[in-house]
Amino acid sequence: MDFKGVYTALITPFTEYNTVDYASLERLVDFQIESGIDGLVPCGTTGESPTLSHEEHDRVISQTIKFASGKVPVIAGTGSNATSEAIRLSQHAQDAGVDAVLLVNPYYNKPTQMGLYLHFKAIAESVSVPCILYNIKGRTGVNLETETLMRLADECRNIVAVKEASGDLVQIEDVIRRRREGFSVLSGDDNLSLDVVRRGGNGVISVASNLFPSQMERLIHSAMDGDYETAERLNTWFSPFFKACFLETNPIPIKVAMARYGHCREIFRLPLCTLEREEHRKLLFDTTDKMMEDIERGDF
Repeated sequence: MDFKGVYTALITPFTEYNTVDYASLERLVDFQIESGIDGLVPCGTTGESPTLSHEEHDRVISQTIKFASGKVPVIAGTGSNATSEAIRLSQHAQDAGVDAVLLVNPYYNKPTQMGLYLHFKAIAESVSVPCILYNIKGRTGVNLETETLMRLADECRNIVAVKEASGDLVQIEDVIRRRREGFSVLSGDDNLSLDVVRRGGNGVISVASNLFPSQMERLIHSAMDGDYETAERLNTWFSPFFKACFLETNPIPIKVAMARYGHCREIFRLPLCTLEREEHRKLLFDTTDKMMEDIERGDF
């Protein structure tokens, strides 16, 4: 597959009983597809995957595939800090019919580069579906260095892309420059996605597109088509929201915003909880309300 464009890192909606709300999940999937999104990513960081049971994790993936009905690719988050667990999750996702798996750096363990190489190699060799590695040092405590990534991409032909959330544009440029033909580089940070595409990247796995999928689609595809005037205009419009999405730990702000507009309930799994500071809520709502008004006027 050619991984490019905008892939939404889906939130996981919960019921008032703190179970997964599959009815809301189906509506979210429909909303994303109707808005023209390029693909869906269930069970990532934004989907609160660390707090899902194994049974829930498996079912969220299989239900997302069912709801998508083959209309867009589904990339399942199946990473873990235990290699054996990541293999099991990835094999289940493959059996469920997923289009690719997203494998985050092992968190808390802080493996060496050799440990990262052996971890990702073992998972990639256990499945035949495409594998996208997810480099996010801020969440995992370890950086997937470019040399290690290139070795994995060369030796494991089903490692076909990386979600780069290191925040280091120098490193991302190095990956883009050294990658093999057909290897995709997707931004893991909405606020850097335009910069990544400008440098030859292929798109973004987005938090913001949960609420504004068609506008993120237009931003990224305008940049990919070389229409940087439109892309810059949209990026400037999005900028306050990109910042608001990280006023507190992701996915707290985006889920609060989604709840405000009826996409889900404002319910989290502990240890995550709702916005701690009332001024953050006000800033988030002021930002999103203005954006909604702009959309209603036809400005965006």
